[in-house]
Amino acid sequence: MKDRPSTGSGQTNLDLVSSFSLPGFDLDAFVSATLAEDLGVGLPGGGRDVTSESVIGANDRFAGVMDSRDAITVAGLPIAAMFFRKLDPGIEIEILAEEGQQVAASTDLMRLSGNARAMLTAERSALNTVQHLSGIATLTRAYVDAMGGNATLLDTRKTIPGLRHLEKYATRMGGAQNHRMGLWDAAMIKDNHVLVAGSVGEAVRRAREARVERIVCEVDRIDQIEPAIAAGAHHLLLDNMGPDMLREAVTLVAGRVPCEASGGVNLQTIGAIAASGVDFVSVGRLTQSAPAADTGLDFTPL
Repeated sequence: MKDRPSTGSGQTNLDLVSSFSLPGFDLDAFVSATLAEDLGVGLPGGGRDVTSESVIGANDRFAGVMDSRDAITVAGLPIAAMFFRKLDPGIEIEILAEEGQQVAASTDLMRLSGNARAMLTAERSALNTVQHLSGIATLTRAYVDAMGGNATLLDTRKTIPGLRHLEKYATRMGGAQNHRMGLWDAAMIKDNHVLVAGSVGEAVRRAREARVERIVCEVDRIDQIEPAIAAGAHHLLLDNMGPDMLREAVTLVAGRVPCEASGGVNLQTIGAIAASGVDFVSVGRLTQSAPAADTGLDFTPL
């Protein structure tokens, strides 16, 4: 499935939800584990929603609308729908916004109609997911916009353990590209690797000798650039360099390998950094520090 599913206003989510997937991530297991955590499965007295079971009739039905309380970039609606469908397979759901879509405050995102107990039990897990992922997507979009069309924004491995695939999905919805998914898909030689190897050139040489297909090498000084390239680095990470030094580095590299700026990047500095001529800018706070997007879900008895 594409990262940005075309839902169209009022489209049922049956096919959308059943076809939504993230390679390498078990969404059904995530949904099941999240609901089990909230229900206290395996704990004394756990395994149930005490409030809904005691207050709401087993056959009562609700209609609900999830909406944005602020302007946001949307991410996670098909995943949120999975929580409701897990507890009520017959629930009717309309997803009203596309993943990655920028919406205004008070925009309806999803309509639901089904078993009241199931909807109330799934509500918090669904909202938490949309709020977290949309928060990441919204912050990512703010960084993309602040770059003024220069360079490409990258995320990092600064993610919550167990949620990397979800969070990196959200950065894509905000307009970024994924950097490494983990330790396995590229070598990233940083200062501690260099410290052990003895030099930038030697660290890169060892990675090339090991036949690593993609080697990213961090440099924090201009004099490290030539040794890194000469040894065979495929990509340079220019660490904690200001715009003037970045321009000098880009000139020296002269297009031989892609250049990525990293460190000291925030919404106030990223414009100048992106305009320095680098190909990429990586920002850890996209996943490390994004505030939750404000969304809500209001119900009406049927």
